Amino acid sequence: MRVRGKNAALRNLIETLNKKSIEEDNMFWKSIALALNRPNRRQYKINLYRLDKSVKPNETVVIPGTVLGAGELTKPVTIAAYKFSGGAKKKIDKAKGRAMTIEQLMILKPDSSGVRIIG
Repeated sequence: MRVRGKNAALRNLIETLNKKSIEEDNMFWKSIALALNRPNRRQYKINLYRLDKSVKPNETVVIPGTVLGAGELTKPVTIAAYKFSGGAKKKIDKAKGRAMTIEQLMILKPDSSGVRIIG
């Protein structure tokens, strides 16, 4: 896959996800890499109110983009994303949830069992 002209950290993450998908023979990580490699105008930006509607309590989800702080989160959820706004992190902590990076999720759940992609 040709990695678009992104910043160095994002390029590194996309390449790491590609390698992980080949090593583990797991298309889950490949699909996240493809979603992160989209043009800037088509990047995923998810607000907390939308996330609150679509997740169940104690679920683990990955957002291949940015989590924004509009709305409230009422359930304890583990959310992995490329970026979080400051308000989103505070609201996730307030709801007894957990905000982490995609790299941390790769270490925590290398087989990706029980993880959903929302975007």
